[in-house]
Amino acid sequence: MTEQEIKQIIFQLLKKIAPDTEPEKLKPDDDIRHTLEIDSFDALQFVVSLDEYFGIEIPEADYGKIATLKDLLHYIMQKKI
Repeated sequence: MTEQEIKQIIFQLLKKIAPDTEPEKLKPDDDIRHTLEIDSFDALQFVVSLDEYFGIEIPEADYGKIATLKDLLHYIMQKKI
């Protein structure tokens, strides 16, 4: 799975959880929650959807490691290897 494919899936999952947002406008270093104004409940739903889609577990201790688009992409790519 390429970085671009992962990014598209992230955008789809974000759109499903927060339909009024435009995740495709995220820049690599943007904080996802703050930029898209996603509350903590939606953020948790997003993490759960990532877990389910990619078949990886993102422990609560790692939430700070996936705050930006760039960090999330890197995290998922590392877990999928």
